[in-house]
Amino acid sequence: MLPYNKNLKKFARELRHNLTEAETFLWLKLRKRQVKNCRFYRQRIICNYIVDFYCPDAKLVIEIDGGQHYLEPGMVKDAERDCHLADLGLKVLRFSAREVFENTEGVLERIFERLPNPP
Repeated sequence: MLPYNKNLKKFARELRHNLTEAETFLWLKLRKRQVKNCRFYRQRIICNYIVDFYCPDAKLVIEIDGGQHYLEPGMVKDAERDCHLADLGLKVLRFSAREVFENTEGVLERIFERLPNPP
């Protein structure tokens, strides 16, 4: 089991109920084991972070980035976060919100490639 900060539970719950449009759009494609029969969680707490989506079968984190992630402070925080998650053995895939809408098949293909084959 991955470590998590229990103090973030309320905030993660709020985020699950207030997904961005891009997160909602992608969630509809990932939920209910639609991709390689893998389970995904949304707004999952890992250490001191809340990741957008997490697939434990593949040890895969998926992040949907809005505009603030492309400014210097956001890029630095994202790099630190990705490094910390990698130290836990997790792979992080990042997509822009725009990419989720404009290249949905490409996004799903990249996710598909990272998932284990079903038994």
